[in-house]
Amino acid sequence: MYLNTGHHLTYCTNIHPGETWEDVFQQLQTYFPPLKKKLSPDQRFGIGLRLSNKASEQILEGNNLNEFKQWLQDQDLYVFTMNGFPYGGFHKQSVKDDVHKPDWTTNERLMYTVRLARILAELLPDGMEGGISTSPLSYKPWFLESDDSKVKSVFNQSTEKLVSLVIELLQLKQETGKTIHIDIEPEPDGLLENSKEVINFYQEWLIPAGVKALHELEGLSKDDAREAVLHHIQVCYDVCHFALAYEKPAEAFAKLTHAGIKVGKIQLSAALKTSLPKNDVVTRGKLAETFACFAESTYLHQVVELDEDGELTHYPDLTFALQHIRKPNATEWRMHFHVPLFTQQYGGLQSTQEDITEVLRLMQQKQLTAHLEVETYTWDVLPEDMKKDLSESIQRELEWVLATIKTTENAEDGSAGRSRAHTITPR
Repeated sequence: MYLNTGHHLTYCTNIHPGETWEDVFQQLQTYFPPLKKKLSPDQRFGIGLRLSNKASEQILEGNNLNEFKQWLQDQDLYVFTMNGFPYGGFHKQSVKDDVHKPDWTTNERLMYTVRLARILAELLPDGMEGGISTSPLSYKPWFLESDDSKVKSVFNQSTEKLVSLVIELLQLKQETGKTIHIDIEPEPDGLLENSKEVINFYQEWLIPAGVKALHELEGLSKDDAREAVLHHIQVCYDVCHFALAYEKPAEAFAKLTHAGIKVGKIQLSAALKTSLPKNDVVTRGKLAETFACFAESTYLHQVVELDEDGELTHYPDLTFALQHIRKPNATEWRMHFHVPLFTQQYGGLQSTQEDITEVLRLMQQKQLTAHLEVETYTWDVLPEDMKKDLSESIQRELEWVLATIKTTENAEDGSAGRSRAHTITPR
């Protein structure tokens, strides 16, 4: 849906199982028309589309893409963003660090992303930019034991692929008139996981290589080449992930803006957190039991620990972290588990919901991005007592976002009684 704040809001369909196009389309047909009827009966409603590599190939077979376009038109739906991070299976199997495979050193990742861009250019309404979130280049623990030359090789190969992608996106814009940006998504233990690492990558690798290639191969001026790189390779700001880096939203956005790096999409998501009381072994033991309820075999649930000195310790998964919950100088834990947005309490644990509220407040002050996407994909792996009807849960997520936006609008306006419509028709 298109908000009066100038933002498109939807949820990411990576929450639905299905790796084939047939399965994906069935899920879209099941969930989106009823949701639109409830939340946006008189306005167009947006989709955050996730296609696996297999589904991205299948949608281009036969008349599948045209049939989907016709269905979107008939249902008054539109696609403005895609999730191109998970390449393969994402449900009902062990994903863990395989979610980063193939990484950005490979032709497979490049070809998959180019294919998604061409699909999105076909689906995207006129006059609207499209975005595709993607992996943070690679997975850092794969290279922990490597020498610097190996890590530099990964950065170099990833940069080459992304520069090739920029050239493809420029050609796509010439062919179709559609502008597509790829949004790198920093993540815990990703090769890029915080604003500092993102900025270093842009300044030391992506911009120099991109300007050189676009100037020499495409004949762009160096200023135009730099602008092309910065416009077509942006950042996906996943609120959960930046909370795990203990970065305050305002500070992270300010750093990225100062570096000229654009935010292509904000993913609205919450992590689990708790304070660790000093010298209280009993309470820490109870917290360990509560955290253990969230241990499961599908996804990585990295834990980032803050200590008394302000230092961060990273654990690659919850099972490893639980062995260290009694560390005397540890003061806080945050865990990578995309819990529902609409509540802050989880059986003695809390969520980073306040970071989402702050992001939604900040977007009232400046247009950080046009794309907002709820990304709570863990419904089927939540503890049993937290599982609810999926359709109802998606609706509650979006309603919470709309209500929070309205509250922050009123706070910014200084008038609690002011009321605005949630949606208007996209141009």
